[in-house]
Amino acid sequence: MSKLKPAPTLDDVAKQAGVSTATVSRCINTPDRVVEATRKRVQSAIEALGYTPNFAARVMAAKRTFTIGAIIPTMDNAIFARGLQAFQEELRKHGYTLLVSSSAYKPETEEEQIRTLVARGADGLLLIGHDRAPHIYDFLEQRQIPALVAWSFAAEGKLPSIGFDNRQAMFDLACKVIGLGHRRLAMISGITRGNDRARLRLEGARDAIRHHGLDPAALQVVETPYEIENGAEAFSGLMSQDTPPTAVMCGNDVLAAGALLRAQDMGLKVPQDVSITGFDDIELARLLRPGLTTVHVPHREMGGKAARALIEMVEHSTPGTGERLHTHIVERQSLSPAP
Repeated sequence: MSKLKPAPTLDDVAKQAGVSTATVSRCINTPDRVVEATRKRVQSAIEALGYTPNFAARVMAAKRTFTIGAIIPTMDNAIFARGLQAFQEELRKHGYTLLVSSSAYKPETEEEQIRTLVARGADGLLLIGHDRAPHIYDFLEQRQIPALVAWSFAAEGKLPSIGFDNRQAMFDLACKVIGLGHRRLAMISGITRGNDRARLRLEGARDAIRHHGLDPAALQVVETPYEIENGAEAFSGLMSQDTPPTAVMCGNDVLAAGALLRAQDMGLKVPQDVSITGFDDIELARLLRPGLTTVHVPHREMGGKAARALIEMVEHSTPGTGERLHTHIVERQSLSPAP
């Protein structure tokens, strides 16, 4: 019976590639800091030898686990996918692994996941939005866990944030709608309790109505979870009234997709009979027919910058610096002047 060969070591890879062990370590942990030719030579040696880095030794030496946790509200649709992909890509460049969990928009689930990720040794956390109980922020501070918020910017937030002004973004879109002559307005919003993004978008729409000298109480609002079918049902209820709205603004593109599809089922022409707008500019917005007028969120820019900011907080024990990113309106065919 043949003896098992000893596992290849870092020294073996270095000798095979003709480089130092420090260079091999950089190729594994921070590949973007090594020239491509050297990186390829080291990678070839790793593959030829079947070398696997000793993660436990790395953790002990650095006193870090090189893992970052991200807790997102949902995995059911593409709202967070593009930003999270960019976040993961940037972490990988710096030798970090991403652990993702979903809270299903439940505060108690998010708290449980925060505590679990911290217990498992996550070096830092990415959280979505600012709405959570004060004792959770106290917990993160006591445990000295670097944490960053994305998808919402608040200059005076408990945590630094790389995001955008949800209120201003919806204000701009609602002003666009009102400027086209729409006065019978409705909004299909996400559930605002515990969700600062949904709440601020609704407040932004009401701000725009006040700005144009209209009564914000006249805005018909339906709050519903972010699902296509929920958007469809909410739209049916709004359009079944004696005086239906001429424009329905939706809290995100998923709800807007449901509204648009239900409009077609009801025999309504968009935008001739009713205009529909979304928020986020996920790929779905471009694929719908008619194309969806929406707010473009810089998902990839946000994900990449959030990763770099969080790594800086983890590696240099800095408090973190927030940044407000810009959104803009993408005009497609689902919005037109009031009939």
